[in-house]
Amino acid sequence: MSGKNEPKESQVQKKKLPIVYKPIGFVLGWTSGTLAGMAFQATWKAIRQEDDAPDALDKDRGWGEVLLAAAIQGAIFAVVRSAVDRTGATAIERSTGVWPSDQKGGRD
Repeated sequence: MSGKNEPKESQVQKKKLPIVYKPIGFVLGWTSGTLAGMAFQATWKAIRQEDDAPDALDKDRGWGEVLLAAAIQGAIFAVVRSAVDRTGATAIERSTGVWPSDQKGGRD
């Protein structure tokens, strides 16, 4: 007979899953960064018909252009990262029955 202090198998599985998910999360993060970079380049080219977005240290670009590029890039990265993370977490839950994180807040 099991005592009250013995962890249930599902609780043990929930504690182990975040450790197992870390390498998967790393790959998903790298993938989302790559996808977001490609999406930003395509978006910037569509907006400004330029291959290269302005850099903050580009002396020949104005404040407005630099900040617009940064805002667009940040929005795209956040959306792609969230979409990839959510897709990965959903796939993990479907395959294991456990959500990969027990945190209620964001990671940032």
